[in-house]
Amino acid sequence: MSVHQISVFLENRAGQLAQITRLLADNAINMRAINIAETKDYGVLRLIVDDSEKATNVLLGAGCILNMTPVTVVVVPDEAGGLATVLDVLAEGNIDVDYMYSMFPHADNKACMVFRLKDENAFISRLTSHGLHVATKTELGLK
Repeated sequence: MSVHQISVFLENRAGQLAQITRLLADNAINMRAINIAETKDYGVLRLIVDDSEKATNVLLGAGCILNMTPVTVVVVPDEAGGLATVLDVLAEGNIDVDYMYSMFPHADNKACMVFRLKDENAFISRLTSHGLHVATKTELGLK
């Protein structure tokens, strides 16, 4: 099951990240995951928040350039080798990972990884057939 990731395009200048996080905080939007990718000229801030629709409206209202991307969140065993187990299953199925990053722990203190892939259905099928759990929006406290 996909969750919505918000990708915000930022200039590489001091204070940009503080402005975005303050804007979210002032509008009672809670971040569940954050990742920054950068190049020489710009950065891409990837966010998963508790209310993606509200966050999108707030960010667009502030003049941000953004897009929404479906991503899949996998509950990873919170133990040494937990992520390796998930990635082994993907490698055996010849499933490419575009990118991934971790989420803040949620209520059950389970480790979670955010994955962006070309073939989400094959990814989910492969994981569930090996007893691995794809998190739902409800489990992650997302609207």
